[in-house]
Amino acid sequence: MKKQRLVMRTVILLLLLGAVAYTIYSNFFMEKAEVKVGADAPDFVLTDLHGKSHRLSDYRGKGVFLNFWGTWCKPCEREMPFISRQYEQYKKQGVEVLAVNVGEPKLSVQKFVDRFGLTFPVVIDREDQVMNAYEIDPLPTTFLIDKNGKIKKIITGTMTEENVKQYMESIKP
Repeated sequence: MKKQRLVMRTVILLLLLGAVAYTIYSNFFMEKAEVKVGADAPDFVLTDLHGKSHRLSDYRGKGVFLNFWGTWCKPCEREMPFISRQYEQYKKQGVEVLAVNVGEPKLSVQKFVDRFGLTFPVVIDREDQVMNAYEIDPLPTTFLIDKNGKIKKIITGTMTEENVKQYMESIKP
């Protein structure tokens, strides 16, 4: 019995050491794609409020207005109607909006979407993986991605409706 416990504890210890070693290796030694203007936008797959998956690379050939936001974020709340109105104008011209909520409950996000009548895809980054990959800080942050999947501009902070219009115009394919 004692021998069996010793073997089990050794196996658990080895698994934990392996996990720690992998974490250290992946954080310090694996090359991380730098998220900057001119770089390829990191690909991701997130699910919207209706259960549909959205892969960023599926939007190649279109301009993508990638907006990171939260329901509690007052600047996000101010700019969302601007984004929504301009999306209605630019979606026929090849510009897509992907609104990435930063890990809030689906019910809170749905209430926000309903309140503002948003028609573009709203996805939730439940585990903050996409937020971390894009190095988001602060909210709101928006990435303008051209038809080739390259980051054209990074905007932090609140935008006016005129800003949104100019940015969407700039990423039309």
